[in-house]
Amino acid sequence: MTILQSEIWMVEFYPKVGSEIAKLCPAVVVSSNEIGRLPLKTIVPITEWSAQYAHYPWMVKLEVSTQNGLSKTSAVDCFQIKNFSHERFSEKLGVVDAVTLELLHTTIAQTLNPLYGLKR
Repeated sequence: MTILQSEIWMVEFYPKVGSEIAKLCPAVVVSSNEIGRLPLKTIVPITEWSAQYAHYPWMVKLEVSTQNGLSKTSAVDCFQIKNFSHERFSEKLGVVDAVTLELLHTTIAQTLNPLYGLKR
């Protein structure tokens, strides 16, 4: 199975520990296609959009499009970045564009250190 950066896949997030997501849900592949030799991909989960997420800097809003394959307005939770085995991926839904992918990368970096987003 070929899984590429910027693709949205249905991914099995169980079993869970603590407050982690524990269901089959969509996720965006954010890792580079050229990095890593193990059958793993770095992903961020997608959840249904809620108005309160507009105030959370780690949530990126995704509108429905034929390109991304989502059925409702959604949010990418850049705080819950994970590395998962290819075995957890079940169905490709679509892709995000290059602008959105760059926004996800920037947002992920800012969850590690808010200063990463500042231009010097």
